[in-house]
Amino acid sequence: MTELKNDLYLRALLRQPTERTPIWMMRQAGRYLPEYREVRKQAGDFMALCKNPELACEVTLQPLRRFGLDAAILFSDILTIPDAMGLGLYFETGEGPKFERPLRDLAAIEKLAVPDPELELGYVMDAVRTIRRELKGQVPLIGFSGSPWTLATYMVEGGSTKNFSVVKKMMFAEPQAMHLLLDKLAQSVTSYLNAQIAAGAQAVMIFDTWGGALSPRDYREFSLRYMQQIVSGLTRHADGRQVPVTLFTKNGGAWLADMAATGCDALGVDWTTDLATARSLVGDKVALQGNMDPSVLYASPERIRAEVATILASYGQGTGHVFNLGHGIHPEVNPEHAGAFIDAVHELSPAYHR
Repeated sequence: MTELKNDLYLRALLRQPTERTPIWMMRQAGRYLPEYREVRKQAGDFMALCKNPELACEVTLQPLRRFGLDAAILFSDILTIPDAMGLGLYFETGEGPKFERPLRDLAAIEKLAVPDPELELGYVMDAVRTIRRELKGQVPLIGFSGSPWTLATYMVEGGSTKNFSVVKKMMFAEPQAMHLLLDKLAQSVTSYLNAQIAAGAQAVMIFDTWGGALSPRDYREFSLRYMQQIVSGLTRHADGRQVPVTLFTKNGGAWLADMAATGCDALGVDWTTDLATARSLVGDKVALQGNMDPSVLYASPERIRAEVATILASYGQGTGHVFNLGHGIHPEVNPEHAGAFIDAVHELSPAYHR
């Protein structure tokens, strides 16, 4: 494989010394970029774009042409695994993802098969291979998956939800069914991420978008337990390098110490937890990623720069910080404001690495 020209991101995740704080943005390839909207129009719809390795590669690389980012992230979706399990994923304009055949009982869950990542999800692996080739060692490539709990939420609810009533009904009334589903999903995510690593992903991230909807006890039983299972089963070395693993639970600030104990290398932190607090909770066990509120990017470049300064000061001196938003960039953000954000991190962060 081509030698990596910029490994700041990988070094920071492993808490090795860096000259400045590396930065990438969640959803950095997305609707806020006019060039992305053009390619999506060409693809026809979102999943057609995800399933076309050349177009997925193109949109993965687009933000790197505009901005001084320190990592690329595979363009895909967290719902590829449920789609491969035959639930009939489709997207309705303005309503987000939906499933034709949501899971509502133990019998339906028992019929689910763990997908083969090189067969049912081969288009993702083809995209990873294509992106690695086209990156030419410029920056590392991040692979990812949704967490078992987050995937289960969509699969049981049949789409997005605000109150989680259907999935929590199963969780409390039929825990055996829920645990069977989560175990199958943990197996699926493990094999999926390992296949991404084999195809060329140099770091992986697990997005637990809906873990924050659970109580502390239920989070440990129904979300963290299965992320721990995945972390324990992942390939941790490839291409002669360590492959760092990042866990991110949105609204999960209360559980950072528990998350750090899984054996992962880094934790994503959203804007509801100060990095100083997060750092005090996890000590030197893991690196931290985050954590600017994406809505700050609506503000002036001066205000964005001030927020960057505040977050850098909150983390403080030393390595182990990857700058990011606390969740995905909003579609309406002016790309110039994203550029001001990235430039501010480049300019202000070296002082924290002397």
